[in-house]
Amino acid sequence: MPHNFWMINCNEENYNVTRRLGFTGQGLKAEYRRKVQRVEPGDRVIYYVTGSRVFTATATVTQGYEEVGSGPWIKEGKATWPYRIGIKPDVVLENDQYISAGLIAYRLEYVRKWAPEDWYMAFQGNLHLLSKSDFFLLEGEMLKLRDGREKALEQIDAALAAEEERVSAQRERRRRNATRNNARPQPPRVPAAADDQPAMIQSPEPIVETDAEPTESETSTDMGRNNGRARRNPRNRGNNRRSGPRQSPRYDNE
Repeated sequence: MPHNFWMINCNEENYNVTRRLGFTGQGLKAEYRRKVQRVEPGDRVIYYVTGSRVFTATATVTQGYEEVGSGPWIKEGKATWPYRIGIKPDVVLENDQYISAGLIAYRLEYVRKWAPEDWYMAFQGNLHLLSKSDFFLLEGEMLKLRDGREKALEQIDAALAAEEERVSAQRERRRRNATRNNARPQPPRVPAAADDQPAMIQSPEPIVETDAEPTESETSTDMGRNNGRARRNPRNRGNNRRSGPRQSPRYDNE
C-alpha cells in the first residue's frame, strides 16, 4: 500500500516538546482517532506551527499508533493527546529558517479549495492528509534553506525517484498476484441434483371437438355438476319450474 503524507499542526510549545524528545515520538489528539489509525510505519509527516504559521520540520513514522493515555504534550483547548506514534527526524530547520506558510501556501493543491485570503483555514485541526506533490514541494524548500539549492534539488530528485520506484514495484507485485490468481485452475462445476431442478409446468391438453354424441356416463356427470351448482346457488331455486296454470291429473276412466 502506498505511504501517506501527513501534516501535524500544533502550537509552538508542543512543537518544542517534540523537539526536546529528539523527534522520537509524537502525540496525536483524541478527536482524530480514525485518521490516527491510518498512520503506519514509512509514512512521512511535516510540522506546521500554529500562531506563527510556519513549517518547521519533516520526519518519518517508525511505529504505528498506541494509546498511552497522557504524555508531555499540553492541552490545546479541550483536546488531549492520548495517542502516540514513533518517528525519526528527516529535515529540521533552525528557528531563523522556518518557512512562512503565507509565502508558499498558494502553491499547494491542498489549499486551492479555500479563498486565497482564507488559506490559513485549511490548516485548522491537528492531523491532515497531504498529496505527495505538496509534501515534496514543502520539503524541497526546507532542504534549500538547510543545504543550499543545488544539493536540495539533488536530494529531492533522489527522493522522488525512490518513491516512484517503490510505487512501481508495488504495482508490479499486484499485477503478478492477479495473474497468478487468474492462472489457477477453477474447480469443476457440480451439476444440480434432480431434486433441485425446477418442476416442468405441463401445458393443458388441447380440446378436440368431435361430432360424437355424449355417452350416458358423460351426460350423468354433467348433470351432476349442474345440479351441484344449483344447490350451491340458492337464487337458482325455482327457475326451472314450468310456467302457466297447473293441470289436474288425467284418469283413464274419464
